[in-house]
Amino acid sequence: MRVYIGCGGYSNEDWAAPGLLYEGVRKDDYLATYAAHFDAVELNSPFYAIPGLKAFEGMARKSGGHTRFAVKLNKVFTHDRAPTDADFDRMLQSPEPLREAGLMGPYLAQFPYSFHRTAANRKYLLGLAERFAGHELAVEFRHTEWDKPEVREGMAEHGLLWVSPDYPPAGGLPEPQLHATGDVGYLRLHGRNAGSWWEGQSAAERHDYRYSRAELDEWAQKIALVAEDLSELYIFFENTTKGHALKNIPTLREALNAHGVPVATPDPAQRSGEDRLL
Repeated sequence: MRVYIGCGGYSNEDWAAPGLLYEGVRKDDYLATYAAHFDAVELNSPFYAIPGLKAFEGMARKSGGHTRFAVKLNKVFTHDRAPTDADFDRMLQSPEPLREAGLMGPYLAQFPYSFHRTAANRKYLLGLAERFAGHELAVEFRHTEWDKPEVREGMAEHGLLWVSPDYPPAGGLPEPQLHATGDVGYLRLHGRNAGSWWEGQSAAERHDYRYSRAELDEWAQKIALVAEDLSELYIFFENTTKGHALKNIPTLREALNAHGVPVATPDPAQRSGEDRLL
């Protein structure tokens, strides 16, 4: 099993604080700096506006060929749920530079808590699976109504990847278990800030949480149990506030290696040297 570990987004301005990843780094160099340390990133920007081909070409180039990109679907697919044919065309075609460079990971459909398990929503999800057929599409449900074996069985039949989330113990949310509906796994670690999950004024506030070694050790144990069943596993830390994710990723790497799941730590000096040769 090849494990890809990264963060939800790379353009986090609070990472420019003293002692963090982007201290003294120009914004234009954020992605190159990020890619020297991490082998995966979850792109948030397409949720708000789908980038064009040139933007994705720039991402592929700046990453130096080191980083897999999971691409979040635009909100028209998950929150408005009224995509046009043009939206599908742009969402499917724009990341082509990533595919050509061998850097494309799954698409991510992040549905809101208000997306209940109704007949209409099941039909919509089936239609989405059909339009994205031939591409890996990971689906995150935030309402516990979807957290059922029969849902995962249906997703497996239609080629959809189940997103295993780690949410705060705030009620109404899926359990923190690792499930897979194919040979590719997808894990999103949101932090466990229960006090701010529902009342928080921003995503940054909700994700203001740093995992302990014990909490990440629990996840390493769960991952080790499914290692032989998967070819790839994507792990994304969403707790990017104040650089918590930057601190947690090395800890999870250590925990995984300790449980017999080999995970390499990128060598920034080596990757920077490789970039100069490109």
